[in-house]
Amino acid sequence: MDRNELNQRMPMVVDRLVKSVLDDPRMQHLNRVFLPSRDRIIDCIKHLRQLVFPGYFGQQGLTRENVNFRIGELVLELSDMLYEQVRCCLRYRQQLPGADSDGEICAKCDHDAAQIVADFFDRIPAIRELLGADLQAHFQGDPAAQSTDETIFSYPGLFAIFVQRLAHEFYNMQVPLLPRIMTEYAHSLTGIDIHPGAKLGESLFIDHGTGVVIGETTEIGKNVKIYQGVTLGALAPAYGQMLRGQKRHPTIEDDVTIYAGATILGGDTVIGKGALIGGNVFITTSVPPLNQVSAEPPKLKYRDRRPKSARGMEVLDFQI
Repeated sequence: MDRNELNQRMPMVVDRLVKSVLDDPRMQHLNRVFLPSRDRIIDCIKHLRQLVFPGYFGQQGLTRENVNFRIGELVLELSDMLYEQVRCCLRYRQQLPGADSDGEICAKCDHDAAQIVADFFDRIPAIRELLGADLQAHFQGDPAAQSTDETIFSYPGLFAIFVQRLAHEFYNMQVPLLPRIMTEYAHSLTGIDIHPGAKLGESLFIDHGTGVVIGETTEIGKNVKIYQGVTLGALAPAYGQMLRGQKRHPTIEDDVTIYAGATILGGDTVIGKGALIGGNVFITTSVPPLNQVSAEPPKLKYRDRRPKSARGMEVLDFQI
């Protein structure tokens, strides 16, 4: 096939693709309201990071004398950005099949978006207090940390918690799409998947973090430590949408440590205060307070794979 033949085929390709798009409404968003912008929401997260941790990200050289001006700039920029994105999300929610007239919806969405953004800013000082406790837990819990500065710059667990705590506020105010876009952005960067609906207690420490999954209805108490590969999930995901709105993820009480690879499932599962969950265990029932759960050590079997003629001879140690 030459280039001319390829060009002649393109109209047919377009026709087939258009038919595919129009035939499956699940995978297209046509003749409907504007969706929120994922790129703009990511920009909001970056601005919020500067607001929560001033002097670490974005503009350098902040002092006690000029920080007021920088925070003022950030708040003004964020208020516009967040208002537009929340407004899009609310219009998306209202203009689904069965919604009222567009004019009434738009006016109410604009009013509600302004109130939601105002309420969100009111919550930021309290979120900063929680994140300060999370920061201290990460620093105190990891002897490899040289300073809290290093922790703020480098620790994926702290970043994932930072994004989730902000997204959780929008989730509580029933803003669609936006909170999940926020936490999935953090997931894509860190490998830590925390649903915006999860309730996280203060001083949460997620060490290393890769592969951690924390489901929507999970409740976590204070001073909890979670290591990489931990799943706090649902016991019966096969039922899918039938379980929406139900408590289907575990409750982790205060002062619990969960080591790498542990899987804890079920909405009725409660890990009691001060319990220690060992690595690679699979739990679907509650654990009493101050108990330790561990898997039996595997039984290792050794078999000499060398030919009989070579057994007893010195084994060479190769290095590359």
